[in-house]
Amino acid sequence: MIARAPLRATNQEIKRFIDEHEAWLTKHLKQMEKAGGNEPVVQLTMEEINELADRAMKIIPQRCAYYAEKLGVTYGRITIRNQVTRWGSCTRTGNLNFNCLLMLTPDEVIDSVVVHELCHRLEMNHSKRFYEHVYSVMPDYKKWDKWLKTNGNAIMRRMTG
Repeated sequence: MIARAPLRATNQEIKRFIDEHEAWLTKHLKQMEKAGGNEPVVQLTMEEINELADRAMKIIPQRCAYYAEKLGVTYGRITIRNQVTRWGSCTRTGNLNFNCLLMLTPDEVIDSVVVHELCHRLEMNHSKRFYEHVYSVMPDYKKWDKWLKTNGNAIMRRMTG
């Protein structure tokens, strides 16, 4: 197993963190095994990742414009990233970041992540009000969020690096 840590973390700090969270780590590793988390993964090549990013840059801005109008929000720059931990994020200044791996998911999942991030332009939290905004434009959000929680890790494991 590989443990990812900030560059500034010492080996002692990393070991202490792992020791303190051993029960949680063991539980989640067992869940991953049950879900096929230890099956061999076909890594994406850099060429494939670049193709996904190019495709995302054509599709995601259109989806952002469509849902931003429905929500009555504005946003700043849209950036497509190659990430291994996040599907999207919204900065306080309104810039939106999306993972190129979203191109490997159903269109409804892409829309659910876009809507989620745009709703942060209304609420920078995950409160009840935040989710009221989400469901107002995407009533079946929960279905696609669940799809991503169920299938997302397998997709993320394909990222090179």
